[in-house]
Amino acid sequence: MNVRYRVTLTQYERDELGGLLSGGKNPARKLKRAQILLAADAGVSDEDIALSVGVGGSTVYRIKRRFVEGNLERALSEEPRPGAERKLTGREEALLVATACSSPPMGRARWTLKLLADALVKLTAHESLSRETVRRRLEENHLKPWRKDMWCIPQVDADYVARMEDVLDLYAEAPDPKRPVVCFDESPIQLIGEVRQPIPAKPGQIERYDCEYRRNGTANLFVFLDVNRPWRKVKVTQRRTAEDFAACMRELTDVHYPTAERIRVVLDNLSTHSAGALYQTFPADEARRVLRRLEFHYVPKHASWLNMVEIEIGVLVGQCLDRRIESYTRLLAETAAWEKRRNAERARINWMFTTEKARAKMARAYPTPAGASSPRQRVKTSVPRY
Repeated sequence: MNVRYRVTLTQYERDELGGLLSGGKNPARKLKRAQILLAADAGVSDEDIALSVGVGGSTVYRIKRRFVEGNLERALSEEPRPGAERKLTGREEALLVATACSSPPMGRARWTLKLLADALVKLTAHESLSRETVRRRLEENHLKPWRKDMWCIPQVDADYVARMEDVLDLYAEAPDPKRPVVCFDESPIQLIGEVRQPIPAKPGQIERYDCEYRRNGTANLFVFLDVNRPWRKVKVTQRRTAEDFAACMRELTDVHYPTAERIRVVLDNLSTHSAGALYQTFPADEARRVLRRLEFHYVPKHASWLNMVEIEIGVLVGQCLDRRIESYTRLLAETAAWEKRRNAERARINWMFTTEKARAKMARAYPTPAGASSPRQRVKTSVPRY
């Protein structure tokens, strides 16, 4: 039977098969077919080929036949396999996609496979449809109607652009000890205690802790970050009020930068982040004294990514706070230890987004100057953090 199909490869075909086996990502079945053809060309018997490659003798026979009757490409590729016809026609599949992209039925938050199958039965002549049929057609069209992605759509107008470029120009300035740039923000945190003592890790077993926990209240973290030197400060407070913000600003001027002439502070648009908070907290002469050395620069609304301290807060959460901390006292100790180590490492944020890059990346979203007509656009602002 096998005498009829004798494989003789050209040098080009041998090189192509050798390259296929030497590297790259290819299906295992395709690699085995290449091994079969090379072995057959070398005169190895079908029995030895089947044994060395790990296939049956009938597989060796079929590969050799497909090469002799066809060509190398046919021998390496998959042949159409018998099976049932697709249950959904092209029009019915388009109807499924349109249904999955529409609003779910009243009383349901999202589409499920069963809901989609039942809806398609009502809209077509099918008596029934399996959830697997629906799942496969949705997968082919890269649809997951049960998932949602939340993102913010800022209104990119002249005010947005002005604030964005103001902050970016601050970041791009040469360092000036007399006029430092400090990013400021806050982050709430829950104090979570254990109900049962966790079981420590040991060889062959990871640490285990109980799903039940005890909520011991909340705290707040005020975080300062110097843009031009490796320094940050984490201040833990019980609350996040205007009085707390004012105390942070006075601490910034009197404790952290006592010799600076003017401190430029980058912050978001929270209602407590205002000059009025200092007048609300201190006597007028004291509030005025502190404010004379401060200069507030606000990021645009819905653009907290422009505040460099947001990245630092993410590092703080990942390195220190991603666990259960049960008390205010321990939170103070843990954040102080993290701050000390991070400052000792001289860690800094490598900010690379500039005004020039903003104008290139967001050119279509920039407002049109007076005299030119162009519709205002809403864009999804997605800038990588560095």
